[in-house]
Order: sequence, then structure tokens, then C-alpha cells
Amino acid sequence: MPISVVFTDPVAHSARAGIERHLKVTTSVPVTGAWHWFSDTRVDWRPEKFWPSGTKVTLNAGLTGVGDGHGRYGIHGYQHSFTIGSDFETTVSVPGHTMKITHNGRVIRTMPMDAGSPKFPSWDGTMAVIDKQREVRMTSCSVGITCDPHNPNYYDLTLPWDVHLTNSGTYVHYSPADPYPGSSNGSHGCIHLSLSDAQWYYNHVEQGDPVTITGSPRGKAAGDNGYADFDLSWSQWLAGSATGQQTTSAS
Repeated sequence: MPISVVFTDPVAHSARAGIERHLKVTTSVPVTGAWHWFSDTRVDWRPEKFWPSGTKVTLNAGLTGVGDGHGRYGIHGYQHSFTIGSDFETTVSVPGHTMKITHNGRVIRTMPMDAGSPKFPSWDGTMAVIDKQREVRMTSCSVGITCDPHNPNYYDLTLPWDVHLTNSGTYVHYSPADPYPGSSNGSHGCIHLSLSDAQWYYNHVEQGDPVTITGSPRGKAAGDNGYADFDLSWSQWLAGSATGQQTTSAS
């Protein structure tokens, strides 16, 4: 999970370096990382590699009096702290119909799964879990597929054990239309698990845990489609930074 700062008003390109210098990241162990601007209202900080497990992280955003380049100035600062959890990683092989989970480097479970259909393929790449919900109402209209109830791709379902991967609507979940996954690709882009596997996964995965999907023809999700920041190479990441690579000091 990156640190993601979203501004209510746009930041001018000329003001980015000044703002980055007032967004101070400190950690319990030194970490190499950088800021990256996805737009004039969103800047993320991520490490070059995944955070070390157990790292305590603090963002001190000293924005009082800092200009945004458009005549507006910050009126107060912000501080936010969090701690990185254990190493819980998920790797999905679309051609292999498998989802492998490792914990602290050891494989603890391999599940059969189904991914998106040829018409609606899943995203490739690494996505940090945005959040999870016991039930989510999923509709074809909300993700831009179709709002026509007579269209064969129309759906309006409330489904259980939902782990959220992208803003565009990718989840890991159970679907009664695919109760025994492991041999087909028929979803509208989501990852389907059996009911028992979906519940197990929901109970063990946490916000920020990385999920990497491979072998799908769609290509990688955009970095700001949720928190797919690691879909950018380190050189691509640094190209979007105004102050460049930095190593954090101890908090």
C-alpha cells in the first residue's frame, strides 16, 4: 500500500517540488522510495520494493503556508501513521487457473480460480488490496458494460466475500454463476473462487496486501486504478517525481 495524498484543488507543476519537500516520510527502518504525481490532485509515495514487514511509517504533511502554484496556500498540517503487516502475497495465474498465497515466503494455500473472459479479461499486474466487504452489490451498469437488462452481459447481483483490487471494479470473490472454478475464464474481469476459498481468503487478506495477476491479455492496470503503484517500473516512478529518490530517516 502506498502513501496516497489527494488534494481538493489542483497543484501546479511548478509547485510540486515544494509540496514534496513538505511531505516528510519517516520510518522505523530506512526505506528507499519516492513521490510520484499521477495527476495534479494525487501524489503517492511508495518504496522501490515492498515495505519490510513490521515497518512503522509516519507521514508529516507540513502544508501550512505552502502554495499550490495557483494562489492558494495550506492552512494546517496533517500527520498519519501506520504499521506494515506480515508478508502476505497472492499470485494469480490466469492460464493455470490457480491462486497461490504465501505468508512470510512460505506457500500456505493454492486455490483453483477463474478469471475474466476473452471479451472481459482481468487486469494483469500488482494491485494492493483497497478494502474488503462481506457483501457487495455488483452491476454491469456501474462498470460501464451495459445498463440494458435485456443485454446478455447485464447483471445486478449482491455477492459475498469481496476483496477489492481496482477502482474500475476488479474483485476477488465468490460467484454462484461459477461455483466450481478452476477450468474456465468467464467472469467480467473479477477473480472467482469457490465459496469456502473466498471466505477463507476474505478472512486472511488485509488492506494493502499485494495481489499479482499474470497471463491475462489485457495488460497491466494503470497505477492509479486503485493502488496499482507497483505496476510502474522504478524508472517510470521516478519520472513522475519532482524531488527524486530518497531514503527515509528513522521516526
